[in-house]
Amino acid sequence: MRNANVELLLTDLLGREESDFLFSTLNFPSVLEDFEEGTVTRAEIAQAMNMALFNDLLKRSENGRVYTNDAIGSGGSVFFDHGALRTVRWADNGALPPGEAAFTRILRPLGFKLNGRYPLDKLSMTGRAYAHEDAPDEIAQFFVSELHPERFSKEFQQAVTNVVSSSKDPLTPLAVSQLSELERDGSLPVKSAMELLPIIVGAFSRQHELPNEADYETLLRESAEMAWISTEGNAFNHATDRVDDVFKLSDDEKAKGRPMKPEVERSRSGRVFQTAYRADTVQRQFKAADGKLVTREVPGSFYEFITRKRTFDQASRRWQTDLRFDAGNATGIFKMTANAAK
Repeated sequence: MRNANVELLLTDLLGREESDFLFSTLNFPSVLEDFEEGTVTRAEIAQAMNMALFNDLLKRSENGRVYTNDAIGSGGSVFFDHGALRTVRWADNGALPPGEAAFTRILRPLGFKLNGRYPLDKLSMTGRAYAHEDAPDEIAQFFVSELHPERFSKEFQQAVTNVVSSSKDPLTPLAVSQLSELERDGSLPVKSAMELLPIIVGAFSRQHELPNEADYETLLRESAEMAWISTEGNAFNHATDRVDDVFKLSDDEKAKGRPMKPEVERSRSGRVFQTAYRADTVQRQFKAADGKLVTREVPGSFYEFITRKRTFDQASRRWQTDLRFDAGNATGIFKMTANAAK
């Protein structure tokens, strides 16, 4: 099924070939079966943004591309469950609002609502999930984590300042006004939606300048997660395919020689199960002490898999998917980038 508004937005942003690929690859929310020409709803913009961000993740993760192409080649598809991004809650963050505030100002106008808070104390982070109010089970959620530099050493905190204080704000004044209108009305004229989409998609990237290699080393000694932010910024840390049986998938992918996580993470509720590939290794530049640029191999993004159990809700008389997350699961999944950090 295709929604003409989402198709128009995606084609304008990515071109016909990539747009067609995404429509043939990803699940599409049933709430978007109906549409109005010339007026784009918040759910339509949210879905177009999610599809574009999934596409960006595939460009940065070879393992994700291989898996997705295999799934499509065998007649399957991908159910985009959620995307995850990392932020740092720090006052010296340049022009970018600190922590998740840089993204809630985008997510809330698009219809996303806080769906859970998850302390990640072992990582000195806090995670929050945001689900879409119009189609929480079908429009991919966001798992936004904040790192807390105040829990680390003074040397670490200075390195954080050195890295993120050059951050630019990707939102233009026009985009801010369009988001305000979207939050008020729940929709935008198609021209405004086409102007807004590339701006908000571009927010999911690195907004600060190239980090100094010495700062990267300082960050890496205390937090692989902050070291990752220094090179990758706020790009998707991972995107997740919701599958029927993550245990079988894990065994199958290991048999193919894929770089899978050794064990499947199990939530305390016994209802959410997650595993992932190890992060792809990427090459990134740093500023050396002598001012020259050096290139190093560092962990990039990765591809995750999740199985969510369902329960029968007596009030609504419907099966409902458990859309919660689990702090223990998240902490284990985060190690997919920590293990590759050097």
